[in-house]
Amino acid sequence: MPITRPEETGPPENFYDVKEARKYTSSSRIISVQADIADRCIELLNLEPGKKKFVLDVGCGSGLSGAALERAGHEWVGCDVSRDMLRIASEREAAAAGGGDDDDDLVQHDMGLGLPFRDGTFDGAISVSALQWLCYDNDSRQSATKRLGRFFASLYRCLKSGSRAALQFYPESDAQATLIASAAARAGFAGGVVVDYPNSTKARKHYLCLSMDRHAARPAAEEPRRARGGVVVAGGGERAPKRRKTGKKPAKDRAWVLRKKEYQRGQGRDVKDDSRYTGRKRKDRF
Repeated sequence: MPITRPEETGPPENFYDVKEARKYTSSSRIISVQADIADRCIELLNLEPGKKKFVLDVGCGSGLSGAALERAGHEWVGCDVSRDMLRIASEREAAAAGGGDDDDDLVQHDMGLGLPFRDGTFDGAISVSALQWLCYDNDSRQSATKRLGRFFASLYRCLKSGSRAALQFYPESDAQATLIASAAARAGFAGGVVVDYPNSTKARKHYLCLSMDRHAARPAAEEPRRARGGVVVAGGGERAPKRRKTGKKPAKDRAWVLRKKEYQRGQGRDVKDDSRYTGRKRKDRF
């Protein structure tokens, strides 16, 4: 029996109820995994060493990724759609502060509606395991494309000029990863998808690394190794292995064109939609 993804069960505010939220403070495995991912996101932000920055945590959940930001010496604001998860985060902060109820840095909001922050507020943004939720049409009045568009447009606005974002997510397929990267590119971001440990089933992680600087170098993936039949590259997907020279150029048929377009989408580039005319040979003109 196939395993159902949490995103297929309904809106995230319903899935992350009190019982699910408690797991994030009682499971040592979840705590360890979330901390490792958050640390990797902070590393990918490439913030200036030794200086405290103001960072947005999108889908902050119970505050585990926020705790990683604090350990790194940064201040943060968290945004999440689940009231139960935010309640756990507030309790964690209160316990760490020795009592009180200071939750001014936690905001309950659906990121698919656009982030509710002023322009140029943050020095960077991270997200752990939240971005893929925008790809599911749990409300018939909202499409995944519109939700992704609103999120990335608002993220671009609330970041300071030259800032970066590192958003870890679990795509259901390569097409979903491409959909997300394309939405970010349309909002004005440069960058693409970095895949850590591409050959590992458990350790494999996708990070959407975004920059407002068009000339910024794309981060390197951890343990970049040759995958079966190709090389995993930042920007999503796999690059086709080099062919041996046989004296003949490969035929640029429809399959070749579709592969090239898919690779370009993985890089976050704008590519025309496929149609029945894609790859069709033009008639000779006289």
